[in-house]
Amino acid sequence: MTLPAIAQAVSPYRQLLVGFSGGLDSTVLLHRLMLWREQAPDVQLRAMHIHHGLSPFADDWVAHCEALCAAWNIPLTVARVTLGDDGLGTEAQARKARYAAFADALKPGEALVTAQHLDDQCETFLLALKRGSGPAGLSAMPERSEFAGTQLIRPLLSESRASLEAWAREHDLRWIEDESNQDDGYDRNFLRLRVLPQLAERWPHFAQATARSAQLCAEQESLLDELLGEELAEMLSPQGALAIPPLETLSAARRASLLRRWLATHNAAMPSRAMLNRIWDEVAQAREDAAPCVHLNGFEVRRYKGQLWWIASRPSLTDVVLPWTTPEDDLVLPFGTGVVSLTKPGNVRLPLAHEAVTVRFKASGMLHIVGRNGGRKLKKIWQESNVPPWLRDTTPLLFYGETLIAAAGVFITEEGWAEEGVCLEWKA
Repeated sequence: MTLPAIAQAVSPYRQLLVGFSGGLDSTVLLHRLMLWREQAPDVQLRAMHIHHGLSPFADDWVAHCEALCAAWNIPLTVARVTLGDDGLGTEAQARKARYAAFADALKPGEALVTAQHLDDQCETFLLALKRGSGPAGLSAMPERSEFAGTQLIRPLLSESRASLEAWAREHDLRWIEDESNQDDGYDRNFLRLRVLPQLAERWPHFAQATARSAQLCAEQESLLDELLGEELAEMLSPQGALAIPPLETLSAARRASLLRRWLATHNAAMPSRAMLNRIWDEVAQAREDAAPCVHLNGFEVRRYKGQLWWIASRPSLTDVVLPWTTPEDDLVLPFGTGVVSLTKPGNVRLPLAHEAVTVRFKASGMLHIVGRNGGRKLKKIWQESNVPPWLRDTTPLLFYGETLIAAAGVFITEEGWAEEGVCLEWKA
């Protein structure tokens, strides 16, 4: 790739955040961008190295990246991430943490540039094939995609690893060799080390042919997006929920395509056919009095009032009691469920001096809420107020002493009402 080609690949962006592992691929990418910057001084480069903490050599890699970026006069940010434990596997968890860090670091007007190449594309295609993916999964990686309000650009996607290594040796570049790349216990490494060399030996252009297949799949998906986009939009609520009744009149193939596109609107990983069937059979078609749920990569597909909902999985907070010793300050809720605050104006009375303030997530007994005659149990209030089941044990309840005062955004009790007071605000 020539310097004009790298400029065209990232155009029109002149501010770039480069994912920099210190390995061969990202070193070549950063080197080419640095050479381009020498010809175009208005180009602004930053590099970001992700410290996953998985290797005993991780600190040495940071030192290597710092030294190289200092030599090339490229600002470097090092982000130390902690991998989640959500059942995705180490590779997927590391990727998830890495891209979350990139999203947090991006500045306005800046694009993210990463160094995936032709061999990576071939591996991604084969991994999708192994999972039984359809055209969306087999599309593998696009050269450009929307990411965190900007674009993710992969300018090396048409180049083989061999060509990148030739560039590196021609320019006497030094790079890191991650010892984990030799562990064929990882699926991607198994393909790279054992499978692809044999395929390339028999069919030298196998990687290029695979990339063409991926591009054709992407084109088919793009066409389906055009054909089904308007139909999908008519089925979506303002909150992004998907109406079930219109889907029931469609063929299984058309319904599956619409379900996949609905999941894509929520940036969900594309499910297998078996998972898609579970979403339809176990959730959409469950009996009316059921509360069906299917888990998918840390999220849930639920049904409520004739719609499918995509929501983040949250632990139940039913038994949590949070002391709020300084109600004038925000209170952070557990498990990333948000922040509550008492803001003016509103109709929630302030606590008396002797009343201890807490936030809870369940209440017993008969409750008398403003605007309703008679008493009701909390479950009945949730139903009448159209609060979805998954919010009923995570919606903050304000207590003064043992008296329920208000539910954030839903109701105020008669004991908590004031003509001039505050508002219990919940930023979820």
